[in-house]
Amino acid sequence: MLNVSLTQTKKNWLMRYAVFTALVTFILVWMGGLVTSHGAGLAVPDWPNTYGYNMFFFPVSKWIGGIFYEHTHRLVASLVGFLTTVLALWLFGRTSRQLLRCCGGIFMATGVLLCLLFGDHVAEDLLLAGIGLAGLVAGFYWPKCEPAPKWQRVLGVTAFVAVVAQGVLGGLRVTQLKDQLGIFHATLAQLFFLLLCSIALFQTGFWQRIPVQAEEDRHRFRLFFTVATGLILTQLILGATMRHQHAGLAIPDFPAAYGKLWPDTGSAAIARYNQNRMEVLGYNPITAAQVELQMVHRILALLIFTAIALCAWRAWRFLGLTRFACVWLALVVTQAFLGAATIWTGKSADIATAHVACGALCLATGGLTSIVSFRLLSAPVAQTRRVEKNEVTSLLASSSITAR
Repeated sequence: MLNVSLTQTKKNWLMRYAVFTALVTFILVWMGGLVTSHGAGLAVPDWPNTYGYNMFFFPVSKWIGGIFYEHTHRLVASLVGFLTTVLALWLFGRTSRQLLRCCGGIFMATGVLLCLLFGDHVAEDLLLAGIGLAGLVAGFYWPKCEPAPKWQRVLGVTAFVAVVAQGVLGGLRVTQLKDQLGIFHATLAQLFFLLLCSIALFQTGFWQRIPVQAEEDRHRFRLFFTVATGLILTQLILGATMRHQHAGLAIPDFPAAYGKLWPDTGSAAIARYNQNRMEVLGYNPITAAQVELQMVHRILALLIFTAIALCAWRAWRFLGLTRFACVWLALVVTQAFLGAATIWTGKSADIATAHVACGALCLATGGLTSIVSFRLLSAPVAQTRRVEKNEVTSLLASSSITAR
Protein backbone atom coordinates (compact mmCIF):
# COMPACT_ATOMS: atom_id res chain seq x y z
CA MET A 1 0.00 0.00 0.00
CA LEU A 2 2.85 2.38 0.84
CA ASN A 3 4.54 1.71 -2.52
CA VAL A 4 1.28 2.42 -4.34
CA SER A 5 0.90 5.70 -2.43
CA LEU A 6 4.48 6.78 -3.26
CA THR A 7 3.99 5.90 -6.92
CA GLN A 8 0.80 7.95 -7.07
CA THR A 9 2.54 10.89 -5.37
CA LYS A 10 5.34 10.80 -7.97
CA LYS A 11 2.76 10.74 -10.77
CA ASN A 12 0.99 13.74 -9.24
CA TRP A 13 4.25 15.70 -9.14
CA LEU A 14 4.92 14.80 -12.79
CA MET A 15 1.45 16.00 -13.70
CA ARG A 16 1.96 19.31 -11.85
CA TYR A 17 5.32 19.83 -13.49
CA ALA A 18 3.91 19.12 -16.96
CA VAL A 19 1.08 21.61 -16.36
CA PHE A 20 3.59 24.19 -15.11
CA THR A 21 5.73 23.71 -18.24
CA ALA A 22 2.67 24.19 -20.44
CA LEU A 23 1.75 27.39 -18.56
CA VAL A 24 5.25 28.85 -18.98
CA THR A 25 5.06 27.95 -22.68
CA PHE A 26 1.79 29.87 -22.94
CA ILE A 27 3.53 32.88 -21.40
CA LEU A 28 6.25 32.47 -24.03
CA VAL A 29 3.65 32.47 -26.81
CA TRP A 30 2.13 35.62 -25.30
CA MET A 31 5.54 37.29 -25.21
CA GLY A 32 6.22 36.26 -28.79
CA GLY A 33 3.02 38.07 -29.72
CA LEU A 34 4.26 41.15 -27.85
CA VAL A 35 7.54 41.07 -29.79
CA THR A 36 5.70 40.95 -33.13
CA SER A 37 3.02 43.48 -32.13
CA HIS A 38 5.64 46.00 -30.99
CA GLY A 39 7.80 45.39 -34.08
CA ALA A 40 10.68 44.38 -31.82
CA GLY A 41 11.71 41.19 -33.62
CA LEU A 42 14.98 42.76 -34.80
CA ALA A 43 15.57 45.00 -31.78
CA VAL A 44 18.47 42.65 -30.98
CA PRO A 45 20.32 42.15 -34.28
CA ASP A 46 22.61 39.26 -33.26
CA TRP A 47 22.06 35.70 -32.08
CA PRO A 48 22.71 33.72 -29.91
CA ASN A 49 24.45 36.70 -28.26
CA THR A 50 22.74 39.95 -27.35
CA TYR A 51 24.74 42.92 -28.64
CA GLY A 52 27.90 40.87 -28.23
CA TYR A 53 27.10 39.81 -24.66
CA ASN A 54 26.29 36.30 -23.60
CA MET A 55 22.51 36.30 -23.49
CA PHE A 56 22.43 35.47 -19.76
CA PHE A 57 24.91 38.23 -18.86
CA PHE A 58 23.38 41.10 -20.82
CA PRO A 59 23.22 44.14 -18.45
CA VAL A 60 19.74 44.87 -17.13
CA SER A 61 20.38 48.61 -17.61
CA LYS A 62 20.32 48.04 -21.37
CA TRP A 63 16.87 46.40 -21.38
CA ILE A 64 15.12 49.41 -22.94
CA GLY A 65 12.57 49.90 -25.71
CA GLY A 66 12.16 47.00 -28.09
CA ILE A 67 15.27 45.33 -26.63
CA PHE A 68 13.26 44.62 -23.47
CA TYR A 69 10.61 42.62 -25.36
CA GLU A 70 13.03 40.67 -27.56
CA HIS A 71 15.63 39.93 -24.88
CA THR A 72 13.01 38.88 -22.30
CA HIS A 73 11.45 36.65 -24.94
CA ARG A 74 14.80 34.93 -25.44
CA LEU A 75 15.29 34.39 -21.71
CA VAL A 76 11.82 32.88 -21.26
CA ALA A 77 12.45 30.72 -24.33
CA SER A 78 15.60 29.41 -22.67
CA LEU A 79 13.59 28.64 -19.54
CA VAL A 80 11.03 26.72 -21.60
CA GLY A 81 13.85 24.79 -23.25
CA PHE A 82 15.21 23.81 -19.83
CA LEU A 83 11.78 22.84 -18.48
CA THR A 84 11.05 20.76 -21.58
CA THR A 85 14.37 18.94 -21.25
CA VAL A 86 13.61 18.07 -17.62
CA LEU A 87 10.11 16.92 -18.61
CA ALA A 88 11.48 14.60 -21.30
CA LEU A 89 13.99 13.15 -18.82
CA TRP A 90 11.29 12.72 -16.19
CA LEU A 91 9.17 10.69 -18.61
CA PHE A 92 12.10 8.27 -18.94
CA GLY A 93 12.14 7.84 -15.15
CA ARG A 94 15.14 6.28 -13.48
CA THR A 95 16.73 5.38 -16.83
CA SER A 96 17.64 9.07 -17.19
CA ARG A 97 20.22 8.80 -14.40
CA GLN A 98 22.94 7.34 -16.61
CA LEU A 99 22.33 9.88 -19.37
CA LEU A 100 22.55 12.78 -16.92
CA ARG A 101 25.81 11.54 -15.47
CA CYS A 102 27.36 10.98 -18.89
CA CYS A 103 26.27 14.29 -20.45
CA GLY A 104 26.95 16.21 -17.23
CA GLY A 105 30.51 14.90 -17.08
CA ILE A 106 31.14 15.74 -20.74
CA PHE A 107 29.77 19.28 -20.40
CA MET A 108 31.73 19.96 -17.21
CA ALA A 109 35.00 18.66 -18.68
CA THR A 110 34.46 20.63 -21.90
CA GLY A 111 33.80 23.86 -20.02
CA VAL A 112 36.87 23.47 -17.83
CA LEU A 113 39.13 22.59 -20.79
CA LEU A 114 37.93 25.55 -22.86
CA CYS A 115 38.52 27.86 -19.92
CA LEU A 116 42.07 26.55 -19.35
CA LEU A 117 43.14 26.32 -23.00
CA PHE A 118 41.68 29.55 -24.38
CA GLY A 119 40.34 31.74 -21.59
CA ASP A 120 38.80 34.33 -23.92
CA HIS A 121 35.22 33.49 -22.92
CA VAL A 122 35.64 32.63 -19.26
CA ALA A 123 32.07 33.43 -18.23
CA GLU A 124 30.57 31.25 -20.99
CA ASP A 125 32.97 28.38 -20.31
CA LEU A 126 32.28 28.45 -16.57
CA LEU A 127 28.54 28.52 -17.31
CA LEU A 128 28.93 25.39 -19.46
CA ALA A 129 30.95 23.71 -16.71
CA GLY A 130 28.32 24.69 -14.14
CA ILE A 131 25.55 23.20 -16.25
CA GLY A 132 27.57 20.01 -16.57
CA LEU A 133 28.14 19.86 -12.81
CA ALA A 134 24.44 20.34 -12.17
CA GLY A 135 23.61 17.52 -14.61
CA LEU A 136 26.21 15.25 -13.02
CA VAL A 137 24.83 15.84 -9.52
CA ALA A 138 21.26 15.42 -10.76
CA GLY A 139 22.25 12.04 -12.17
CA PHE A 140 22.80 10.74 -8.64
CA TYR A 141 19.64 12.23 -7.12
CA TRP A 142 17.23 11.80 -10.03
CA PRO A 143 13.89 10.23 -8.96
CA LYS A 144 13.83 6.44 -9.17
CA CYS A 145 10.37 6.41 -10.69
CA GLU A 146 9.19 3.98 -13.34
CA PRO A 147 9.45 5.17 -16.96
CA ALA A 148 6.26 6.38 -18.59
CA PRO A 149 4.73 4.27 -21.38
CA LYS A 150 6.79 4.21 -24.56
CA TRP A 151 4.40 6.42 -26.53
CA GLN A 152 4.62 9.11 -23.85
CA ARG A 153 8.42 8.92 -23.90
CA VAL A 154 8.28 9.42 -27.66
CA LEU A 155 6.18 12.54 -27.09
CA GLY A 156 8.76 13.80 -24.58
CA VAL A 157 11.60 13.35 -27.07
CA THR A 158 9.47 15.03 -29.75
CA ALA A 159 8.91 18.00 -27.44
CA PHE A 160 12.65 18.26 -26.81
CA VAL A 161 13.46 18.19 -30.55
CA ALA A 162 10.69 20.71 -31.23
CA VAL A 163 11.93 23.21 -28.63
CA VAL A 164 15.47 23.00 -30.05
CA ALA A 165 14.15 23.50 -33.59
CA GLN A 166 12.04 26.42 -32.36
CA GLY A 167 15.08 28.12 -30.86
CA VAL A 168 17.08 27.65 -34.06
CA LEU A 169 14.22 29.03 -36.18
CA GLY A 170 13.98 32.07 -33.93
CA GLY A 171 17.70 32.69 -34.26
CA LEU A 172 17.69 32.25 -38.03
CA ARG A 173 14.77 34.68 -38.27
CA VAL A 174 17.11 37.31 -36.77
CA THR A 175 20.30 36.47 -38.66
CA GLN A 176 18.77 35.71 -42.08
CA LEU A 177 16.19 38.53 -42.02
CA LYS A 178 13.51 36.36 -43.66
CA ASP A 179 9.84 36.85 -42.79
CA GLN A 180 9.05 33.33 -44.05
CA LEU A 181 11.05 31.89 -41.16
CA GLY A 182 8.95 33.97 -38.79
CA ILE A 183 5.81 32.25 -40.13
CA PHE A 184 7.28 28.80 -39.46
CA HIS A 185 8.50 29.98 -36.05
CA ALA A 186 5.03 31.18 -35.06
CA THR A 187 3.32 28.03 -36.33
CA LEU A 188 5.71 25.68 -34.55
CA ALA A 189 5.17 27.65 -31.34
CA GLN A 190 1.43 26.91 -31.51
CA LEU A 191 1.98 23.21 -32.22
CA PHE A 192 4.59 22.96 -29.46
CA PHE A 193 2.16 24.47 -26.95
CA LEU A 194 -0.47 21.92 -28.00
CA LEU A 195 2.05 19.10 -27.60
CA LEU A 196 2.95 20.13 -24.04
CA CYS A 197 -0.74 20.49 -23.14
CA SER A 198 -1.31 16.96 -24.46
CA ILE A 199 1.56 15.55 -22.40
CA ALA A 200 0.11 17.25 -19.32
CA LEU A 201 -3.34 15.78 -20.08
CA PHE A 202 -1.91 12.26 -20.28
CA GLN A 203 -0.52 12.58 -16.74
CA THR A 204 -3.89 13.40 -15.17
CA GLY A 205 -6.24 11.04 -13.41
CA PHE A 206 -8.99 12.40 -15.65
CA TRP A 207 -7.32 10.79 -18.66
CA GLN A 208 -7.36 7.41 -16.92
CA ARG A 209 -10.96 7.79 -15.76
CA ILE A 210 -12.56 8.85 -19.04
CA PRO A 211 -15.91 7.03 -19.04
CA VAL A 212 -16.95 4.49 -21.64
CA GLN A 213 -19.80 5.76 -23.78
CA ALA A 214 -21.54 4.05 -26.67
CA GLU A 215 -21.96 6.09 -29.83
CA GLU A 216 -23.15 4.73 -33.14
CA ASP A 217 -21.48 7.33 -35.37
CA ARG A 218 -18.33 7.73 -33.30
CA HIS A 219 -15.89 7.74 -36.25
CA ARG A 220 -17.73 10.57 -37.97
CA PHE A 221 -17.82 12.76 -34.88
CA ARG A 222 -14.20 12.16 -33.94
CA LEU A 223 -13.30 13.33 -37.43
CA PHE A 224 -15.56 16.36 -37.05
CA PHE A 225 -13.72 17.54 -33.91
CA THR A 226 -10.36 16.96 -35.58
CA VAL A 227 -11.29 18.87 -38.74
CA ALA A 228 -12.48 21.84 -36.66
CA THR A 229 -9.11 21.87 -34.89
CA GLY A 230 -7.35 21.68 -38.26
CA LEU A 231 -9.29 24.75 -39.40
CA ILE A 232 -8.04 26.64 -36.36
CA LEU A 233 -4.45 25.67 -37.16
CA THR A 234 -4.93 26.88 -40.74
CA GLN A 235 -6.33 30.14 -39.41
CA LEU A 236 -3.35 30.63 -37.13
CA ILE A 237 -0.99 30.08 -40.07
CA LEU A 238 -2.88 32.72 -42.05
CA GLY A 239 -2.67 35.10 -39.09
CA ALA A 240 1.07 34.53 -38.75
CA THR A 241 1.48 35.17 -42.48
CA MET A 242 -0.35 38.49 -42.21
CA ARG A 243 1.63 39.58 -39.15
CA HIS A 244 5.00 38.77 -40.69
CA GLN A 245 4.03 40.45 -43.96
CA HIS A 246 3.06 43.51 -41.87
CA ALA A 247 -0.38 43.32 -43.46
CA GLY A 248 -2.52 42.88 -40.36
CA LEU A 249 -4.49 46.01 -41.29
CA ALA A 250 -4.68 45.44 -45.04
CA ILE A 251 -8.39 46.12 -44.47
CA PRO A 252 -8.77 48.88 -41.86
CA ASP A 253 -12.52 48.50 -41.20
CA PHE A 254 -14.80 45.76 -39.86
CA PRO A 255 -17.30 44.15 -40.41
CA ALA A 256 -17.27 45.89 -43.79
CA ALA A 257 -14.18 45.81 -46.00
CA TYR A 258 -13.44 49.27 -47.39
CA GLY A 259 -17.16 49.92 -47.01
CA LYS A 260 -18.19 46.84 -49.04
CA LEU A 261 -19.03 43.19 -48.50
CA TRP A 262 -16.05 42.27 -50.71
CA PRO A 263 -13.48 45.02 -51.39
CA ASP A 264 -12.37 46.12 -54.82
CA THR A 265 -8.87 44.72 -55.49
CA GLY A 266 -8.25 46.35 -58.87
CA SER A 267 -5.00 48.23 -59.44
CA ALA A 268 -6.73 51.62 -59.23
CA ALA A 269 -8.44 50.70 -55.96
CA ILE A 270 -5.20 49.38 -54.42
CA ALA A 271 -3.42 52.60 -55.40
CA ARG A 272 -6.18 54.60 -53.74
CA TYR A 273 -6.02 52.46 -50.58
CA ASN A 274 -2.24 52.90 -50.37
CA GLN A 275 -2.40 56.64 -50.84
CA ASN A 276 -4.83 56.93 -47.95
CA ARG A 277 -2.82 54.45 -45.81
CA MET A 278 0.46 56.34 -46.22
CA GLU A 279 -0.80 59.93 -46.16
CA VAL A 280 -3.58 59.69 -43.59
CA LEU A 281 -2.98 56.56 -41.50
CA GLY A 282 0.79 56.27 -41.80
CA TYR A 283 0.67 52.55 -42.64
CA ASN A 284 2.81 50.54 -45.04
CA PRO A 285 1.54 50.01 -48.61
CA ILE A 286 -0.32 46.78 -49.36
CA THR A 287 -1.02 44.54 -52.34
CA ALA A 288 -4.21 42.99 -53.70
CA ALA A 289 -3.04 39.57 -52.50
CA GLN A 290 -2.78 40.86 -48.94
CA VAL A 291 -6.31 42.26 -49.05
CA GLU A 292 -7.62 38.94 -50.37
CA LEU A 293 -5.66 37.05 -47.72
CA GLN A 294 -7.36 39.06 -44.99
CA MET A 295 -10.76 38.34 -46.54
CA VAL A 296 -9.96 34.61 -46.53
CA HIS A 297 -8.99 35.02 -42.87
CA ARG A 298 -12.40 36.54 -42.10
CA ILE A 299 -14.34 33.88 -44.03
CA LEU A 300 -12.40 31.08 -42.33
CA ALA A 301 -13.16 32.66 -38.95
CA LEU A 302 -16.88 32.38 -39.73
CA LEU A 303 -16.46 28.74 -40.79
CA ILE A 304 -14.57 27.96 -37.58
CA PHE A 305 -17.27 29.52 -35.43
CA THR A 306 -19.95 27.50 -37.23
CA ALA A 307 -17.99 24.25 -36.96
CA ILE A 308 -17.25 24.64 -33.26
CA ALA A 309 -20.83 25.70 -32.50
CA LEU A 310 -21.94 22.41 -34.11
CA CYS A 311 -19.31 20.55 -32.08
CA ALA A 312 -20.64 22.13 -28.89
CA TRP A 313 -24.22 21.27 -29.83
CA ARG A 314 -23.28 17.67 -30.58
CA ALA A 315 -21.30 17.36 -27.35
CA TRP A 316 -24.18 18.83 -25.38
CA ARG A 317 -26.69 16.33 -26.78
CA PHE A 318 -24.80 13.10 -27.16
CA LEU A 319 -21.16 13.04 -26.01
CA GLY A 320 -19.29 13.36 -22.73
CA LEU A 321 -17.37 16.44 -23.91
CA THR A 322 -19.74 19.17 -22.80
CA ARG A 323 -17.31 21.22 -20.70
CA PHE A 324 -14.50 20.96 -23.24
CA ALA A 325 -16.76 21.99 -26.12
CA CYS A 326 -18.37 24.90 -24.23
CA VAL A 327 -14.96 26.29 -23.19
CA TRP A 328 -13.81 25.86 -26.79
CA LEU A 329 -16.80 27.79 -28.13
CA ALA A 330 -16.33 30.57 -25.55
CA LEU A 331 -12.67 30.93 -26.54
CA VAL A 332 -13.54 31.14 -30.23
CA VAL A 333 -16.13 33.85 -29.55
CA THR A 334 -13.52 35.74 -27.52
CA GLN A 335 -11.00 35.28 -30.32
CA ALA A 336 -13.43 36.71 -32.87
CA PHE A 337 -14.03 39.75 -30.68
CA LEU A 338 -10.28 40.28 -30.19
CA GLY A 339 -9.76 40.04 -33.95
CA ALA A 340 -12.38 42.72 -34.54
CA ALA A 341 -10.95 44.86 -31.71
CA THR A 342 -7.49 44.60 -33.30
CA ILE A 343 -8.89 46.35 -36.37
CA TRP A 344 -11.01 48.85 -34.46
CA THR A 345 -8.04 49.95 -32.32
CA GLY A 346 -5.66 50.28 -35.26
CA LYS A 347 -3.77 47.12 -34.26
CA SER A 348 -3.16 48.05 -30.63
CA ALA A 349 -0.16 46.01 -29.45
CA ASP A 350 -1.89 44.65 -26.34
CA ILE A 351 -5.08 43.71 -28.19
CA ALA A 352 -3.15 42.09 -31.05
CA THR A 353 -1.06 40.11 -28.55
CA ALA A 354 -4.17 38.93 -26.71
CA HIS A 355 -5.52 37.82 -30.12
CA VAL A 356 -2.39 35.70 -30.68
CA ALA A 357 -2.53 34.19 -27.19
CA CYS A 358 -6.23 33.40 -27.39
CA GLY A 359 -5.57 31.70 -30.74
CA ALA A 360 -3.08 29.40 -28.99
CA LEU A 361 -5.69 28.55 -26.35
CA CYS A 362 -8.27 27.82 -29.08
CA LEU A 363 -5.89 25.41 -30.81
CA ALA A 364 -4.86 23.71 -27.56
CA THR A 365 -8.47 23.31 -26.40
CA GLY A 366 -9.51 21.95 -29.79
CA GLY A 367 -6.61 19.53 -29.84
CA LEU A 368 -7.31 18.26 -26.33
CA THR A 369 -11.02 17.93 -27.09
CA SER A 370 -10.22 15.88 -30.19
CA ILE A 371 -7.84 13.64 -28.22
CA VAL A 372 -10.44 13.06 -25.50
CA SER A 373 -13.10 12.32 -28.12
CA PHE A 374 -10.90 9.64 -29.66
CA ARG A 375 -10.38 7.96 -26.29
CA LEU A 376 -13.99 8.40 -25.22
CA LEU A 377 -15.48 7.04 -28.42
CA SER A 378 -12.90 4.31 -29.02
CA ALA A 379 -13.50 2.60 -25.68
CA PRO A 380 -16.85 0.99 -26.62
CA VAL A 381 -15.14 -1.05 -29.33
CA ALA A 382 -12.94 -2.91 -26.85
CA GLN A 383 -15.80 -3.17 -24.39
CA THR A 384 -18.10 -4.59 -27.04
CA ARG A 385 -15.54 -7.23 -27.96
CA ARG A 386 -15.22 -8.28 -24.30
CA VAL A 387 -18.99 -8.54 -23.98
CA GLU A 388 -19.23 -10.61 -27.16
CA LYS A 389 -16.46 -12.92 -25.91
CA ASN A 390 -18.24 -13.39 -22.57
CA GLU A 391 -21.51 -14.15 -24.34
CA VAL A 392 -19.84 -16.78 -26.52
CA THR A 393 -18.19 -18.35 -23.47
CA SER A 394 -21.53 -18.45 -21.62
CA LEU A 395 -23.26 -19.96 -24.64
CA LEU A 396 -20.64 -22.72 -24.95
CA ALA A 397 -20.87 -23.44 -21.23
CA SER A 398 -24.66 -23.70 -21.33
CA SER A 399 -24.48 -25.96 -24.40
CA SER A 400 -22.04 -28.25 -22.58
CA ILE A 401 -24.34 -28.49 -19.56
CA THR A 402 -27.35 -29.26 -21.80
CA ALA A 403 -25.43 -32.01 -23.60
CA ARG A 404 -24.66 -33.65 -20.27
